[in-house]
Parts: sequence; structure tokens; C-alpha cells
Amino acid sequence: MLPLHKGRYRARFAESAADIAAAQGLRSLAFLRAEGLDRDRFDTVCKHVVIEDLQTDLAVCCYRLLSVTGDEIWNSYSAQFYDLSALSLFQGPMLELGRFCIRPDHLDPDILRLAWAALTRIIDGAGVRLLFGCTSFRGTDAGRYAQAFAMLSADHLAPKQWMPKVKAAEVVRFADAPRDRKIAPDQGLVTMPPLLRTYLAMGGWVSDHAVIDRDLDTLHVFTGLDISAIPAARARLLRAVAGS
Repeated sequence: MLPLHKGRYRARFAESAADIAAAQGLRSLAFLRAEGLDRDRFDTVCKHVVIEDLQTDLAVCCYRLLSVTGDEIWNSYSAQFYDLSALSLFQGPMLELGRFCIRPDHLDPDILRLAWAALTRIIDGAGVRLLFGCTSFRGTDAGRYAQAFAMLSADHLAPKQWMPKVKAAEVVRFADAPRDRKIAPDQGLVTMPPLLRTYLAMGGWVSDHAVIDRDLDTLHVFTGLDISAIPAARARLLRAVAGS
């Protein structure tokens, strides 16, 4: 499946403790905005993908993956924050995408393209039917993201049969958000994380609430993507970049 190259970048699986430490260091910069290592118990059970700049040998993007079935979804990272009893009935392989981040000072769009191309190879190779995870909005001030949350509530909620239920102690329910302002799509999209925008462009859906995560200083939203629902043109483009 990997490695995979695009321009000056290479995507590969982490192969050593040093590789995982490099990913954890990048995660600390992206999520905690500090030097150090962001790590938790899920690191030992996940596969890690690292994207490197071949000109500098620097890790510029990373994410981790956990393969589960419906019976195993309780073991996922997301299940700490969401009641996923509905998804426990999902038939077929699922893949949790977590801790996705890009080095803050690296804005080359090829990095995101390669990240998704590598993920496409992995999904196709494993026959994954549902991709899911938590996408993070920086900070815990929900007011900053009122337009984004209004867009999600209006157009991108999960199908009822898969809707995650509230489990966390602190949440922001989209239905409780102020409704006296007209939804401004441009403003809403600008404040969404790039990962979430990509999910939505492929037909992804979200929970009806965001979870306040004090440890990471984020608001995160459960996000799912039924692989069979990806528009054909988009799927062809992803596979073309992936060389599959």
C-alpha cells in the first residue's frame, strides 16, 4: 500500500519508535501549540502514517488509523466522547482516522492531497466501508464557529440510523445555537478545519453536537463517511493520485 510519493513528499507507515515520536511531536505542535509529545493509550493499537518532506526529512503531516467492526466500535477513540450504539449495528469494516494534522507552517496543498491519496490506498486495500473520526475546531469558544455549526446542522447531519448520541459532559448542541442570523456559507466554510471540508466534499456527515475537549483545547465533531457514497468523479480523482 505504502510508501506513496507526490512531488517532494512521501507518505509511509511509521516503522519505529522514532517515527511514532516524530508524529507525536508534530501532534503536540498542531493541537497543543507547544513542544513535546502528544501521546495516549491509543497510540499502541493504531497504525501511524507519516508524510515527510524529502528535502528536509521533516514530518509535515501525520494521522493514525484504527480498524474496527461494529462489535468493536466501543474500543475506538471516538467512543470516549460519543454514544455510538447506532454504529455498532453497521455491517462491514470500519476505519477510525485520528489525530490528523499538518505542520502549522506548511501550507502546500500537495500535503493534503497526498494524505488523502495514501488513505485511499489503505481503504481500498482493506475493503473499508465506513471512515469515521473526530474533526477538531481550535479553541472552545463555540461562538467563533456559529456559522459553521449552522451549516453542519442544516445540510450535513448524519443519517438517523447512524446518528451518534450525546455522551460527553460538555457539549454544544447545534439545535441550541442561535437561529437569528442568516447562514453565510462562505464564512462557515472558512472557519471549518480543512479535514472536515474534505469529508463534506465527499459526502461526509456529522453528529448533531460538538464536544468540548478541555485537554486539547478544541471543539470536536464526530464525522463519518460512507465510502460507497463518495461521488464517482471524486473517487476517480483520489485513485488517480493514489495510483490505484
